[in-house]
Amino acid sequence: MIRRLLPHPGLTALLVTMWMVMVNDLTFGTLFLALVVGVLVPIFTAPWWPGRPRVRFLPALGYAALVLWDIVVANFQVAAIILFRRTCDLRPAWLTIPLELATPEAITVFAGTISLTPGTVSADVSACGRFLLVHALHAPDPAAEIAKVKMRYETRLKEIFP
Repeated sequence: MIRRLLPHPGLTALLVTMWMVMVNDLTFGTLFLALVVGVLVPIFTAPWWPGRPRVRFLPALGYAALVLWDIVVANFQVAAIILFRRTCDLRPAWLTIPLELATPEAITVFAGTISLTPGTVSADVSACGRFLLVHALHAPDPAAEIAKVKMRYETRLKEIFP
């Protein structure tokens, strides 16, 4: 019964939160309308969401905290590179990261995480879905960079998307 009423609880929570933030008014009427939208949109869009991946939420919260921390640290690292390094000292590199992740959702989160972190950007996923092409602003040791990204993010994503 509850699964039918809330087919996508995460989407419901996101819609309610975003509605309240956009309206910027905490009254019973706006909360009620946010709940109506938050419940009805997922119910009507549920047929277009077949085969949703299972997501473990506790590891996902830890992953989100890790990514936020890495974004802050990477901002300072990129600022230091820009302010204090000569451009001829930079070692940009294209990294081909072999993927152990199987689901498109996990690969998307992995690529998005890399793009959110300053200094790196995901460029492409291979046609077979087994490799991710990433550009790094400064990667003097590409193999070490690939190992770091795989250990830091991909290992955790395998726990989140079993």
